[in-house]
Amino acid sequence: MELMNQTYELSALYEIADQLAAHVRLYEVVTFEGELGAGKTTLIKALCKSLGVDEMVSSPTFALVNEYEAGNLGPRTRVHHIDLYRLEGEEEAVRAGMEDYLYSGDLCLVEWPQKALGIIPENALRVILASPAIDHRHIRVLAGKN
Repeated sequence: MELMNQTYELSALYEIADQLAAHVRLYEVVTFEGELGAGKTTLIKALCKSLGVDEMVSSPTFALVNEYEAGNLGPRTRVHHIDLYRLEGEEEAVRAGMEDYLYSGDLCLVEWPQKALGIIPENALRVILASPAIDHRHIRVLAGKN
């Protein structure tokens, strides 16, 4: 089911993040797809702010996972920002312990999920980003990973 489908100016990033946060609160795993430069990490930073993360949010490309505490997430407070970009595939993701995060009950925000689709839960929220112009982004949000 499609929950969002719109193009927005970068100046509206925090408004989009607030809209996305309303959906994200209902899920444990949210995947973020898009080419390099589509705005995945930038949107996640804004989303974390909407969810009440007070600390600085940065890309976990080298660490694979960054953990944050969120004040506006409801009974859950932990957010795992996962970046699978550097992994070779699903087997490496399993060896790195990604399933422990994905099935922890905490909120997991996953960049580059296509690297390990087999371990992503079926009921994940799917965010697809594109950059049609230098100052615009397109967001499409789907319930379910397929």
